[in-house]
Amino acid sequence: MNNERYNQIIDEAYKNYLKHNDEVDNYWIKKNPEIEIRWKPYSKEEFINKCITAEAVAEMWGLKIEERELSLEERALWLENNGWELLVGNLDHDHVREVVETESPTKLITVTYNNETIEFYE
Repeated sequence: MNNERYNQIIDEAYKNYLKHNDEVDNYWIKKNPEIEIRWKPYSKEEFINKCITAEAVAEMWGLKIEERELSLEERALWLENNGWELLVGNLDHDHVREVVETESPTKLITVTYNNETIEFYE
């Protein structure tokens, strides 16, 4: 569910970005008709990356995307919360550690847009 909502939020924010930049681009061309170079907007992937890496861009478009790596303990806890019968305290055992490393997500992604925040694991 959250992954689906993430895609909807990204699409909405990107459409807003493109709409606004079409207006800026048209204004720029009208004000500077002798200039033939047109500004090219970011691709969706570039836009997402800029929102992740450049705080000013994220603030400008109101799309905050935070990614952080999960610790091994957090990954084990995620497995336990999703039906796996592991104990976080058993990470010393090679088999338990291997299961955690192969079966759990490695990242927590938090997205905030229009006063809505969602979290999901990847």
